[in-house]
Amino acid sequence: MTDLEVYLSGEIHTDWRAEIEEAVKAADLPVTFTAPVTVHENSDDCGVSILGSEEKPFWADHKGAKVNAIRTRTLIERADIVVVRFGDKYKQWNAAFDAGYAAALGKPLIIQHDPSLTHPLKEVDGAALAVAETPAQVAAVLRYVVTGEL
Repeated sequence: MTDLEVYLSGEIHTDWRAEIEEAVKAADLPVTFTAPVTVHENSDDCGVSILGSEEKPFWADHKGAKVNAIRTRTLIERADIVVVRFGDKYKQWNAAFDAGYAAALGKPLIIQHDPSLTHPLKEVDGAALAVAETPAQVAAVLRYVVTGEL
């Protein structure tokens, strides 16, 4: 199989991305990962830092969201597979958008979250081809996709 590009979307307060990347690297799989900007300040301030300040916080956030959307949409469109993790501590509205956008593009979608979130995420899970509970399970799905081995 050729190299896969996997976009890792979702919560930024745990090391779940690193866990997946390390497991994939240990299995020597031909996978490249991309992700949103995970440094809060950079993500929040990109619009006003690049395009100029705004008096009202709404417009500053709006500008930043649009600049981030350029990055996010581009990387999701390039991805072969999109993984979206929902953490239990914070609301990840952007992750829900990413999941919907990937599904609308027909991208294979893997959702990862704690079992306690199954009910509130049932519609999101319904769009996924796999729903995992742990980063290790996500890595195992990627291994199977690449190698066909269990």
